Amino acid sequence: MGKTLVDIKNLRLSFFTPAGEVKALNDISIKMEEGDVLGIVGESGSGKSVTAYSLMGLVPYPGRIIGGTIDFNGHRINEMTEEQLRDIRGNEVSIIFQDPMTSLNPVYTIGNQIMEVILLHTDKDKKQACERAVELLTLVGINEPAKRMKQYPHELSGGMRQRVMIAIALACEPKLLIADEPTTALDVTIQAQILELMMELKRKIGMSIIMITHDLGIVANMCQKIAVMYAGKIVEYGTTDDIFYNPRHEYTKGLLRSIPKLTDKERKRLVPIEGTPVDLLNPPAGCPFAPRCSSCMKVCLKRMPEYTHISEDHYSACWLLQKEEFEKRGERA
Repeated sequence: MGKTLVDIKNLRLSFFTPAGEVKALNDISIKMEEGDVLGIVGESGSGKSVTAYSLMGLVPYPGRIIGGTIDFNGHRINEMTEEQLRDIRGNEVSIIFQDPMTSLNPVYTIGNQIMEVILLHTDKDKKQACERAVELLTLVGINEPAKRMKQYPHELSGGMRQRVMIAIALACEPKLLIADEPTTALDVTIQAQILELMMELKRKIGMSIIMITHDLGIVANMCQKIAVMYAGKIVEYGTTDDIFYNPRHEYTKGLLRSIPKLTDKERKRLVPIEGTPVDLLNPPAGCPFAPRCSSCMKVCLKRMPEYTHISEDHYSACWLLQKEEFEKRGERA
């Protein structure tokens, strides 16, 4: 067992809007050890990004943590001041945002933006920061790094901008790298290069990674464990093999059915998940996926199920599993 790096317990987070309380996260618990790679998957609005931002103390207004604790690398994040949080952002935990064009400042050169992080979080002088910035650009596979230092974001391609974002995130060799859908705006070839680069850098500097995506295909070869989120709740958690070869929640099964498979000899239609995501202003009393579930029972609409543990690292919140357990106990009796 390695050292625990991330320990989120029973996290509840809501956005208090004029229309009412939006329950964005509902009793989230995540544990990671040093060197782990965790994938968080789910539809848009399921709470993936909010979970990551809360880990960095970046909950946007009017959001507020209303319960639970967030421990990261010995820090109690939800009790830290803004000044204390600024010390660990970029230094101990970094994030790669979804769209590099809106994340990079258009009026500053690439070199300035990388050096700013190095000067802020280390004791290096300007010359040393410049040398480190060139070294980082080389590390992420950008050609002619000295030339790129003087260029502006609009002069680079999408793939190169994303590599610059990774360089900025890695400037202080953080313990944890959060990648918030880092390949969404990139073509398939560049996607593969970026994912390969992240795994190579993980091996080199030994950091942990949280990969946030709506694409289960991306996490297949990259992540050791996967958390499947729906409507602010982790509905299933397990190893990559558990999720892909033994999915136990109906939502996870629906996500897997919607992935095209190259191994199929016959052409098959992809099966979409019918219905629309739940309204978090008025979430149902029971399982949030119940209105879209083809196996829905009456109890699913009335009460949220407890987690059923399929194995040590694999659990799911589904009444069908509770029913199976009950039937097994009846047979044994």
